Amino acid sequence: MSRSRRRNPIWGIAICRSERWDKKDWHGRFRPRERQALVAASPEALESHLPVLERQVSNVWAMGKDGRAYHPLKDQIDSAAWAAQRKGRNASPHERAALKKRLLYKSMRK
Repeated sequence: MSRSRRRNPIWGIAICRSERWDKKDWHGRFRPRERQALVAASPEALESHLPVLERQVSNVWAMGKDGRAYHPLKDQIDSAAWAAQRKGRNASPHERAALKKRLLYKSMRK
């Protein structure tokens, strides 16, 4: 997988790497409410039972990732150049170009 690359330049706008704990909390609140609704319903009412809605137990805007954004190649190149300029202040132009290339490939991988 060392050569795997991102097919679409779209990734999450995030302050965290994963929403794992947010989803775990959400499911932890969802399951008991759904279970209570099923226990409280009569056998005749089970056919017309509507599941608990996601909005009743969580808020997607309060989770760690706020959505997704498209990053065109031009923006990726510009950000790699900026980061290379910043990181390689005391480096030669050749080293700075190599750093820019490495940072660009880093942003393109999965």
